[in-house]
Amino acid sequence: MTNDRLRQILATGLIDRLDARDKTLLERRARTKASGEKPFRVEPRGWWYAVPGAAYEGVFEALELHDRFPVTLEEGVDVDDMPWRRGALPVFITPELDGWRLIYGNLISVVGEGWDEWMGAVERLSEHCGEAQMFFEDQAAGADIWVVAEKGRIRRRYAAESAPEWIGEPLPWEDLVVDDEDYDPEYYEAEPHEGTARAAYACGRLSVDPTKVGPGTAMRGHGWLALNAPGIGYKGLDLLV
Repeated sequence: MTNDRLRQILATGLIDRLDARDKTLLERRARTKASGEKPFRVEPRGWWYAVPGAAYEGVFEALELHDRFPVTLEEGVDVDDMPWRRGALPVFITPELDGWRLIYGNLISVVGEGWDEWMGAVERLSEHCGEAQMFFEDQAAGADIWVVAEKGRIRRRYAAESAPEWIGEPLPWEDLVVDDEDYDPEYYEAEPHEGTARAAYACGRLSVDPTKVGPGTAMRGHGWLALNAPGIGYKGLDLLV
């Protein structure tokens, strides 16, 4: 099926009435297209989550996503620019990238914009997927956050805006301030677990740096689009470019 034909089916709402056999054929289509696709740089807006590739099924329940639809990386990567209607906003779960899947797109509407909502989402994802991470950068506001959660609890968190904060035990790859050969406690009093890593670096050490996805990235399977509202479907959503 061509992109134009698929776009037409989505826009008319026919996809919402397909039976199980038709949906299986569409997933086979996405799998076939994805098998010949080359990975390329991904640029989530705002923040994104990462979960182990083999455990991604838990994402749909953790974030209460509905009406999943199989797509390639190219078809889902610009999820933030996709049209929406009546509150039905699409979220993109990428194909597996070096063993991880990234989740992004319209997360303010899906998760919320409060601190407790952000942390609650990464904890739920880790509960359903075993492990989950969150990354957020806003250079204009000076915000920089990365979080690692396991089995429903936050294990390690770095958050910086006006003043940086470190929660949990340092991870093996972190460079701690107190271990730096130039650290002098007489001139600077560091917190015991104060590290130096920011989200742009931490994502690459923890899972996948989306800006470094490219020919050397191992990509497996296809991605998914899913909606944040039940019972609305894709009719009127021109999802593919």
